Parts: sequence; structure tokens; C-alpha cells
Amino acid sequence: MSRLATADGVNWVAVGIFAIVLGITLGITWWASKRTTSSAEFFTAGRGITGVQNGFAIAGDYMSAASFLGIAGLIFLFGFDGFLYSVGFLVAFLTVLFLLAERMRNSGKFTIADVLAFRLRQRPARAAAASGTLTVASLYLIAQMVGAGVLIQALMGISFQLAVLLTGVFMLSYVILGGMLATTWVQIVKAVLLMTATTILTILVVIKVGGNPLSLFTDARDNHPDPANYLSPGLKYTNPIDTVSLGLGLVLGTAGLPHILVRFFTVPTAKAARTSVVWAIGLIGAFYLMTTALGFGARALLGSAPLESGQIDPAGNLAAPRLAEFIGGGADTVGGELALAIVAAVAFATILAVVAGLVISASGAVAHDVWNGIVKRGKASDKEELWAGRVAALGVGVIAIAIAVIGGEGLNVSFMVGLAFAVAASANFPALLLALTWKRFNTAGAVTGVAFGIVSAIFLIIVSPGVWPGPDGSTGLNDSGSPIGWTLGNPGIVSIPLGFLGCWLGTVLSKDESSGERFEELQVRAETGLGAEEAVAH
Repeated sequence: MSRLATADGVNWVAVGIFAIVLGITLGITWWASKRTTSSAEFFTAGRGITGVQNGFAIAGDYMSAASFLGIAGLIFLFGFDGFLYSVGFLVAFLTVLFLLAERMRNSGKFTIADVLAFRLRQRPARAAAASGTLTVASLYLIAQMVGAGVLIQALMGISFQLAVLLTGVFMLSYVILGGMLATTWVQIVKAVLLMTATTILTILVVIKVGGNPLSLFTDARDNHPDPANYLSPGLKYTNPIDTVSLGLGLVLGTAGLPHILVRFFTVPTAKAARTSVVWAIGLIGAFYLMTTALGFGARALLGSAPLESGQIDPAGNLAAPRLAEFIGGGADTVGGELALAIVAAVAFATILAVVAGLVISASGAVAHDVWNGIVKRGKASDKEELWAGRVAALGVGVIAIAIAVIGGEGLNVSFMVGLAFAVAASANFPALLLALTWKRFNTAGAVTGVAFGIVSAIFLIIVSPGVWPGPDGSTGLNDSGSPIGWTLGNPGIVSIPLGFLGCWLGTVLSKDESSGERFEELQVRAETGLGAEEAVAH
């Protein structure tokens, strides 16, 4: 039995550390609730977040438990192929910086749909954008809730259902009471905690291998069952096309994630939007560099024994926590258990911050786009929209909790996250980019493009080898059990072009040319910010 766990298997030190984090975040929520009295404050924190603060919040929103634990685990298992995720997630923000950050801040009010609805017909444009937002947010949210249950069950000793319920209750508290202001500061606290814990652990790992970072790679290679291929591409992704598809999904998917894009509505100026992305890139780049070190460090210091004994799960998610335990002194030591408890608490805080961002983006789609934009035709009062946002957040959160508790245990989290990125890249990104750059683009194009992207991404994921493995359980190129013979794990290389194709077909086959009338006005606003404050005020 662990020195820090009781007979019931609960790691009370981890629970205690997490209780401290919760106390801090709940205090932030109480403070923010006093300042959240309008829809602008609820959805965008009144556009009062500075560029540096928003950069930390974006990093906190983006660096999920899947990143912290998943990427380190993939590198532990597959070496170079796992490292591709680190590169993809980082490069993705260059797309956001150059194509969307400043334009999003200048063109919209609360949601992605505001950008489309500015020059397209309001109701169908909002319906299409809300569909994309809710699909992505729901898939990602359920994945995070399930991830909370699985990880906290393994790391803290509490049940899957209890972990999901705790995550959901605190998530809803942040959003419903404190809105975007509370969510932002929770994400900032999470980013600081995660960067601090990761930095300390990385330094200790490098010291443990003799102070030479290059030893991480050579020792990891020597301790892997396939040393000849561990540091080369192809150990996981044997098909180069699948590698390209994965890269497209990661890079363009990030540029279509609603909970990331709405963060640009929280800053006061276009300059602050650019500043926030630069800070986010720096923080995220440093973080993924360190998770790379943790992945190779886990293989170098732990070898294959923890995987063979079941201490590390087959997906590798527990590689980083077990590495922290080893650095602290090993299993059944006070230092090792304390290190494991800290990592568990940071992982739980990580999930809380991400799900809060997802819920507030989904509630904006329901309250601002569907309720006010479609049902009330833009005539809802500010008070009505504020309450609609809170009710929508409660509804979205309760549904996600229920799905995770009832049918989430055993659900493939990587599959859900991959599906969310695929839909974001295939449905949200094409429509948003073309609305900002193509004068001929119209409402029919937006609706068709979003529909093509959602349907194709979901269909190709459902028939992928990850869902239909071969008879021996593998998911390689030649042994897929897919009913249509589909062999790619990520659909991006097909579904993303289909999303753009849908936008083009819908546009050229429609006779509606009215959307071009406000294109120049949108261009001026997107590039200069003129008129953006007036749009928010009204």
C-alpha cells in the first residue's frame, strides 16, 4: 500500500493539494461574480483582459491534460512519432497569429458566428456556425470529462463517476457564477501551476541523466524494445499520408477551436490580440519542449518495466506521473508519493480550466447565436442574454456530465479529441477564413461548407482503423477492419479539402451575391478595428 494512501486507496495528499487549488479558483470565482453583471462581461470579461493575461489564459486553455500526459506518453511509446504532436500543436498557433487573431478580435462580438453573420444572412449563418461550435465543443468537452474520470481514478484513487461529478460541479461554478472573467483567471492559475511543475520536473530529469540533455535521447533509444526505429519516423504512423493528415488536423484544427478563438474577444485592442498570441506561443513552445523531455526521460529512466507490470497504461498516459514518482524517490516512498500527488493535482486543475473554456464557448453559441440571433432575431435584452448564457452553460454542462458518467468509462479519449480537431479544421476553419478573405463567399457557401466538414470528418473517423481495428487488434495500414477499407487514422487530408469544396460549391451554385455588399466594410474593420467597439457596445 502507498505510504500516503489510506486503506480505501484514496491518495489524501493529492486530494489535499487539489483542495488548495480549488480554494484559490473558487475565491477567484467569487471575486469575478461581483463583476459579471452584463452579457459582455459574461462572454468576454468586458474586453478588459490584457494581452499578457490573455496569452497565459490561451496557454492555460490549450495545454490540456491530453497534452501534459498524452504527448509524454506517446513519446514514451513511439519516440519520434509522438514528438510530431508537440510540433503540430505549436506550429498551429502561427496559423492563428497570421490569419485569425487580430481579425477575429476586430470583427466579432462574442462568438465565431458574429464574424460570419456580419456579412451573411443572420439566421442561417448563425445556425451553421453554432452547429460547428457545439459539435466541436461537445466532443472535446465529453473527452475532457472522461479524461478527468480516468486520470483522477488512476492518480488519486477516487472513483471514475465521482471524479467526473467533481470536475463538472466546479466547472459549472466557474462559468455560471464568474463567466469569462473567472474562467480566464482559472486558466491563468492553471498555466502557472502547469509550467512550474513541468519546469521543475524537467530540470530534475536532466539532472538525473547526468546533466546532458542529449543523454535523454540516447538512453531512451537504448531502453526501447525497438531501438533502431525509436528515433525515426514510422514507429506509430507507418503511412506517410497519415502523418500529413495528422499534421493538417492539428494545425488547422487549432484555428477552428471555438474555445480558443473566443479568447480574442476578451482583449481591448488588436495589438493586445497579437500580443496574447505571441505570449501563448512562447509559453506553449516551452511547455511542449519540456513534455518532449519528459517523454524521452520516462523511457530513459523507467524503461519498459512499468509498462509490462501495468503501472503505466497501454496508452502511456501515466508515463509522466510515474516519472515524477521515480524522481521523487520511487513507489512507496514519501517523496515519490508526494511528487505523484502534485502531478495528480496539476492534472486535475488542467482539466478544470479546459472544460470551463469549452462550456463558456458552447453557452455563447446557444445563448448569443441560437437564442438571441435566431429565436429572438437579435432583440433580446442584455439581461435576457446574460441569463440565457448561464442557463445554456448549465444545460451543456449537465449533458456532458451525464454522458460521461453513464457511458464514458472505457470511451477512447484520443478518438474523441481527434474527432473534435477534425471537425474544427474541416467545418469551422474553412467558413471562417473564407468569410474574412473571399468577397464572393455567401450564406449558402457557409452552410454547405460547415455541413460538408462536419459530416465528412465524423464519417471518416467512424470508419477509421481506430474504430475498426484489424483482427489482431492492430490499426496499421494493411490490417484495418474498416467496412469501406479506409486506412487513415486522421481524416484531415480528405475532410478539410471537402470543407473548402463545400464552401466553394455552395457559393458558386447560389445566385445570392448580397454578401459581397459588406465585404469591404468587414475588411476595414478586420484590419483596423474601426467600429469594433461600437459593435460590442450594442
